[in-house]
Amino acid sequence: MLRLGLYFLSLGATGFGGPIALAGSMQRTLVEERRWISRDDYIEGLALAQLAPGPLAAQLAMYLGYVRGGVIGATVSGSAFVLPSLLMVWALAAAYVRFDGLRWMQAVFYGIGAAVVGIIARSVLTLARLTLARDRLSWTIAVTLAVTTAVTARENVALFVASGFVPLLIRRARSKPHQMEQASALLLPVAAGAGLAAGGTSLPALGWFFARAAIFVFGSGLAVIPFLYGGVVQERHWLNDRQFLDAVAVAMITPGPVVITVGFIGYLVRGTAGLFVAAAAIFLPVYLVVVIAAPWFRRYHRQPEVKAFVSGVTAAATGAIAGAGMLLGARAIVDVWTAAIAAGTFVALWRWRISELWLIGAAGGLGLCLR
Repeated sequence: MLRLGLYFLSLGATGFGGPIALAGSMQRTLVEERRWISRDDYIEGLALAQLAPGPLAAQLAMYLGYVRGGVIGATVSGSAFVLPSLLMVWALAAAYVRFDGLRWMQAVFYGIGAAVVGIIARSVLTLARLTLARDRLSWTIAVTLAVTTAVTARENVALFVASGFVPLLIRRARSKPHQMEQASALLLPVAAGAGLAAGGTSLPALGWFFARAAIFVFGSGLAVIPFLYGGVVQERHWLNDRQFLDAVAVAMITPGPVVITVGFIGYLVRGTAGLFVAAAAIFLPVYLVVVIAAPWFRRYHRQPEVKAFVSGVTAAATGAIAGAGMLLGARAIVDVWTAAIAAGTFVALWRWRISELWLIGAAGGLGLCLR
């Protein structure tokens, strides 16, 4: 367990490039080089991370730890993977609050915020190619969620969950319907509770909000952005538009999972306690999915009902990310320079295999020079 924990600690401290790059690193190191994980176990873990709610890279790390050492292994690998980026976000958030955003930090984020829009745009196209393909129903769901997110400036949780059931109804995937009834019994109360969460800034309210957010993160951590934007900025007014974009930017310039942005948000709302409550709330559901659902997943993940439900939710997530990108773009692209940075970032990612870290660094440096 010690060696596995040290590996994930190193990956969490140096791993950039998003969930796909991090998953690829795990495959090369743990499966091909060190052979601590079998190929079949890795493939099953990757399938679970793609199908179940939760950020892909963090969930895969926990699953591989579970394969090696059960609950203790999942705990060690997940904690080691998340801890480095959480500590970095803690330091950045403290500096951000202590110096009222810092003039130089605001200048850096002027460029980084625009680059984030370009990264999100590229991610949307990548997700669309991987998850929507030529399926008209999936495209319809994605476009619907993109429009509703952009127009209402918030994520409709009930609509998000309903998107998972649309493919079931249309394609008439009726085998073993009791399993879907059990799934709906777990998911629908979450959607119904979206409007019941306390609007205050108490730690329980903060934790409940981010725990619900974790249920709607499928694949890329970027999927949580529209949900967070609607709840944090539009409904609860915990952050303004500029602060939210800065929170997303911080997640982009730190290694590890993108959803670590919740730690920055939690700190701005309730200080250090808020940071740790938000982080615990976003990752605890992921951890529970691994340690509780992994044995069942091995048995049922190929069932058509499960695959149909997840296809609908994944399409909804892709559309919601696109809608959130439109909203963030309207705030971040304020002049010709930010438009050029966003467009340049998108083109660079589209044409060349270049690390997002370099683009983020270049955009930050350019923003510092321009401001």
